[in-house]
Amino acid sequence: MPKDLHKNVCDKLLFSKLYEKYAQSLSDILYYKYGALLNPSDKVQDAFIKMWENCANVTTQTAKSYLYTIANNMMLNDVKHQKVVLNYQKVKPKEYTNETPEFVMRKEQFLIRYERVLSSLKPEQREAFILSKIEGKTHQEIADMIGVTRKVVGHRIYAAYAILKEQLEDFNLK
Repeated sequence: MPKDLHKNVCDKLLFSKLYEKYAQSLSDILYYKYGALLNPSDKVQDAFIKMWENCANVTTQTAKSYLYTIANNMMLNDVKHQKVVLNYQKVKPKEYTNETPEFVMRKEQFLIRYERVLSSLKPEQREAFILSKIEGKTHQEIADMIGVTRKVVGHRIYAAYAILKEQLEDFNLK
């Protein structure tokens, strides 16, 4: 029995020779077995990466079986994952809510009136209010953005809020 020069595959030259020798045939086998949908060439690359990470534990005699086993297991994991995805897609979300028709109607009315009142605000009030309440900016960030003081921004936001509260009082805003 011939004696091996290398105990493991950590040598770059040996590793590249193994890649040249096995990469294409492994990719072809995975392609024929599982199809192109699961990216067999990517799995081959990943198997070689895994072999490089564990190169101290892989000998030249076991390199081929190691690569084929790792790549095949990766493909099987992908197949399992695809089954889970397909089963999840079969589950339909519920098409009902616990909201009463009256609540849904009031919500729609509120949104229409809210948009109308928001559009009737002064442009500087609307801008400050939207930046604060919708985009979540702080008063200082808004002040820096529009070039006014923080106190002016606070004044604009609270003025806009007062108008909204007054115009939408029948919706009990707090």
